Amino acid sequence: MDEVTDAAFRQILAKYGKPDVMWTEFVSCDGLCSRGRENLLIDLQYKNNERPIIVQIFGNDPDLFFATAQLLRKMKFDGIDINMGCPEKSICKNGKGAAMIKDPANARACIRATIEGGGLPVSVKTRIGFSQDELDNWLPELLKEDLSAVVIHARTRKEMSKVPANWRAIKRAVKIRDSLKHSALIIGNGDVKNLAQGYQRVVQTGCDGVMIGRATFGNPWIFNRQIDIKNISLTKRFAVMVEHAKLFEKYFGQTKNFAVMKKYFKAYVSGFAGAKELRMQLMAVENAKQVEKIVKVFLKSQS
Repeated sequence: MDEVTDAAFRQILAKYGKPDVMWTEFVSCDGLCSRGRENLLIDLQYKNNERPIIVQIFGNDPDLFFATAQLLRKMKFDGIDINMGCPEKSICKNGKGAAMIKDPANARACIRATIEGGGLPVSVKTRIGFSQDELDNWLPELLKEDLSAVVIHARTRKEMSKVPANWRAIKRAVKIRDSLKHSALIIGNGDVKNLAQGYQRVVQTGCDGVMIGRATFGNPWIFNRQIDIKNISLTKRFAVMVEHAKLFEKYFGQTKNFAVMKKYFKAYVSGFAGAKELRMQLMAVENAKQVEKIVKVFLKSQS
């Protein structure tokens, strides 16, 4: 997720509840192949405790996918994921993200270029269709290539996240994959709020795994089988939030606006008396020290 699964966030996850596989935030092939790519490379920094780690890229030019894959191989990622599901207008208007669903021939060319350029396992993150469900045609096109996995967000691009995820489509995707005798893993995505629900979706659909995205906000313990966030004290939750803020400054203090952290503050600070007022204070902070100070005052007022 753009400006979400960055290096600071992944380090927090690795420490408190590491998932089986991590994905980076998506990065532009165009940007990585340009002279001004330094800031993008900062976004792609990672540590070994995050492995296995998959780097997600987007674009629509096979030549740039090839060159990007060569670079990522040198950076020793464990795999490359191509984003063919982002619904944002700014991405789709240029034929990237979910718009690639409308051009299967070019989508396949980009997959081949990535495989050839990187020599790494390649997956695709996509949706069940652009304006309507077209999985029956779209998925077989993808599976004409040597993909290691297809991650399917169970909505169309038009639906964004405004309707419940259609997990029946994930079950259908498994049947399509099996009928084609392809080895690619089918990974479902959409509205999974915790591990228990994820396991339930695997049983219901027969998919090989589940990707959890938005539910990780404010809950770095979500993949920890021994911990339930309901049992995490506010003191502990806030300590991790402050730690997260400090890591963000460490990694991105010179390249990103601290306001990026505010989406996390909204998630960490919820579900308790006084949460709204505390969130309002945190929306005005400019650095991690201010976050720490506000949290200390709040906790003192609760004792």
